[in-house]
Formats: sequence, structure tokens, C-alpha cells
Amino acid sequence: MSIQKDSEIPEIDGNEGTKIKQYFHPHNTLNGIRFSLAQFTLKPSRRSLRHKLQSSEVYYILEGEGVLSVNDEKIAVSKDDSVYVPPLSEQFIENTGSEDLRFLCIVDPAWKSQDEEILE
Repeated sequence: MSIQKDSEIPEIDGNEGTKIKQYFHPHNTLNGIRFSLAQFTLKPSRRSLRHKLQSSEVYYILEGEGVLSVNDEKIAVSKDDSVYVPPLSEQFIENTGSEDLRFLCIVDPAWKSQDEEILE
């Protein structure tokens, strides 16, 4: 078993203009998981950089509201929404609200820097 306490996880700056807390990843979990789970925070009027991953991704919105762009499709998201993003999809998320947009990303297989391409 492995437990991660939010208050003990350092927040780092993400490549896409986000703040990230990495909860579970194969490098920090003893039970051999293949996915990664991280929490992202995006300030009002900010957006992540357009990027694509070789892995599939699920966004789960914890609080706030925004627009998730996947390829040529845009979808409004808010608390308790979840969205599946297929591998190799061009994507970014934008905070359209007045509060922080906080969301979880589950990436399978786990996120690796060499599997991500920043497109801008």
C-alpha cells in the first residue's frame, strides 16, 4: 500500500503554465502501477500550452470552470466533470472562471517528458 498526503506533496511549475502535484507515478509508488495521477491548478484567465501526449489522459475537474480543447473540439468543463482524451490528441485547457481551476489528470501509461510534445 502507498499513501500520498496532499499537504506533503510539493507543488512544482508545469511546462504548460500550471502548478502540479504528482500524487502517484511508477517512480514514487511501490506497487508497480503503470499510470500517473497528478493534480493541476490553473489561475483565472490562464491556459496551458497546446500539447499532445503519446498516452491517453482523463481530466477530472475538482473546482472552477474552463474550456478543454481537444483537436478541433472545445468543451466547457466544471466541477465533477470528467473527460477522456485519446493518445496523440492536440490539447490545452483554459480557465474561464474567476477562481482557480483545479483538476486531476490520470495518464496511462504514466506521463514521461519524452512522450509529451509542446506545440507552441
